Formats: sequence, structure tokens, C-alpha cells
Amino acid sequence: MTEMVYGAVQRQEGDPILPRWWRTIDKLSFAAVLLLFGVGILLGLAASPPLAERNGLPPFHYVERQLIFGALALGVMIVTTMLNPQTVRRLGVIGFFLAFAALIFLPVFGTDFGKGAVRWYSLGFASLQPSEFLKPVFVVAVAWLMAASEELDGPPGKTMSLAVTMVVVGFLAMQPDFGQSALILFGWGVMYFVAGAPYLLIAAAAGVVTVGGMFAYEHSEHFARRIDGFLSTDIDPTTQIGYAIDAIREGGVFGVGVGEGTVKWSLPDAHTDFIIAVAAEEYGLVLVMFIIGLFAVIVARSFLRLVRERDPFIRLAGTGLAAIFGVQALINMGVAVRLLPAKGMTLPFISYGGSSLIATGLAIGMLLSFTRTRPQGHIEDLIGQRGRA
Repeated sequence: MTEMVYGAVQRQEGDPILPRWWRTIDKLSFAAVLLLFGVGILLGLAASPPLAERNGLPPFHYVERQLIFGALALGVMIVTTMLNPQTVRRLGVIGFFLAFAALIFLPVFGTDFGKGAVRWYSLGFASLQPSEFLKPVFVVAVAWLMAASEELDGPPGKTMSLAVTMVVVGFLAMQPDFGQSALILFGWGVMYFVAGAPYLLIAAAAGVVTVGGMFAYEHSEHFARRIDGFLSTDIDPTTQIGYAIDAIREGGVFGVGVGEGTVKWSLPDAHTDFIIAVAAEEYGLVLVMFIIGLFAVIVARSFLRLVRERDPFIRLAGTGLAAIFGVQALINMGVAVRLLPAKGMTLPFISYGGSSLIATGLAIGMLLSFTRTRPQGHIEDLIGQRGRA
């Protein structure tokens, strides 16, 4: 559609795929992703041996699994970056229906692994968390609906996107998984704002979220316990938050030294939700700021490229993916320093977890595909042409 309207320049026949891919991809963001994965392996070497020892496994069992899952994630990411936006859109919409179906059947076939929330399918050799894969494909499907509403005689895509979002959030809340619900709502809100939603409607949506939070607090012991713990002025030093804050304080600027940290022996989730505490204790503020900088590079570079994009679908989908990626990292680190209530959310590309790694690889692959340089030019070119007409 975009090519028909704006007259995209066609690529030359016989142009090799790999050179064209390397020439058009955002190399700085791609390098930042590789560095994040490398940091994840480094921290996995520090954080996972205590867990392996507690479970009677070889010391580097979880590191080896993270290398395998990471290789799969990077493979998925690279292949996805090579796809054109139209193919990504089609696969994303199909993937949304599959992931949503998996989410629906969780109460019947899923398991909680003793954590109190049914979020996983046990595959024997590994587990699968549908909500991780749902996030990127949800963004693509909703962006497609919103973009379709901007076409002449198009469907009421924005209203349809709101209905889809409410249904998805409802199923996530039943697990319960309020962290992923919040991410889904945030991603939809950002895309809806970029699509030109009126401020009054955004304020109304914020009011609905507030009322929903109050309802969840009154009727969900799981949700209320986490909010009460966050609001409490006292921090129990024997809780995960207590251990994490002590470790961050102990690490200081340069850390206590490689392998010298002790928090990994106390935190059951040191390799997943609280891995930033291991980084802060052993490597100090220096490594934490480096990690934050890598996330900032990916998000900022994506927004800078997307703001110049003509195609409304690409602009909306890319914005949603970048926003969810950045906010998930922010939430994970915010929980570790007690700026946010505990949500059980991984740090993208760094925390251990097969579903998280592969789903994040898919999401960033889509984002890098959307931000590739394409021959149709940028939106400011069109504005300039209209101004001269």
C-alpha cells in the first residue's frame, strides 16, 4: 500500500540478501543486543552455579542452557530482521492467534511449578510461557488494526484494538499475571497515543486502569500482598527485595570483585528477576550503567528511526515493540531497587529463561526489521514534496 501511494524505489534485481541486510540494518542497535547477550552470559556464570548446586546439577548447567536458548534467540532475531514488514505483519497476526490460543488453554493444560500462578506449559525438557511470545505478536496485530482504521473506508480498527486488548488483559489477569497485563496495556496505550488518540480518551483509559488496580487489590491476595510489601516502610532483610537492596548497596561504584558476591547464594531468583543485583554487587554501578546505556541505545535509536517512517503500520508496531522492550527492562531494575512493586519480570537478554530469550529475540528481530533503511525514503521527504507542490 505504501509503495503504491508514495512510489517506492524498487531494489535492483540480483541484489544479494546478506549485503543488503547489512547495509540497511541499524548496526548500533544490533551491536547493543549482542553486548546485552554477552553480559547475560557473564552474569549467568556468576548467578547460576549456586542454583545448580541446590538442585544437584553440574555447576554450569544453567549457563549451558542459556547459551543454547540464546543461540536460538539470536537465530530467530537475525532471520526475522531479514523479513520485509509485510511478511512480519502476516506472521505476527498468525502468531497472535496461536499465542492467544495457548493462553486460553493454560488453566487446563498449564502448570504453576509451585509459584502460585499458572503461566507455563511443561514440555518435559523445558517449559513454555505463552505470555512472553504473546507480547510481540500482540503489538503487531494491534498495530495492523490501528493502521487499517486510517485507510479510506477502513474498519474501526482502534475500537477493535481496544476490545482485543481488554480480552487479552482479562486472560492474563486470571493467571494471575499483572506484570504482563500492565505491559500489554502500556504498549497499547503508547501505540494508541501515536495513532492520534484524543487526550480525553487516554485519560479515561488511565481511569479504567486505576479502577482495575483497586479492584485487583481488593479481590486478589497475590496482588495485594505485593502492593502492601512495596508500600511498607520496613524492609525485611530476609526477603528477596531485602537481599537485593543490600547487595546493590554493598557493590558501590566498582563492585566487590568477580565471584566475590554473596547475594547469589541467598536469592532464589538471582539468575532471573534479580540478576541486576548480582551485577551491582560484583561489578558495581559501572556495569549497571553500562547495561542501562545499552537498553537506552536500542530504544532511542529505534524511536529516532521510526519518527521518520511513512508507513503508519511500521511506525505504530515499531513504537510498541520499542516501548515494551524498554519498559520491561525499567520495571525489572526498578523492582530490584524498590522503586516499583515486585512483578516477576525478566531483564531482556540478560535474565535466564528460554521463553523470555527467544520471545525477546523475536521482538527485537521485528523491531530491527521495521527500522531498516528502505528505498521509499522518509516522511520528511514527502512533507517537503507537498510543500513545494
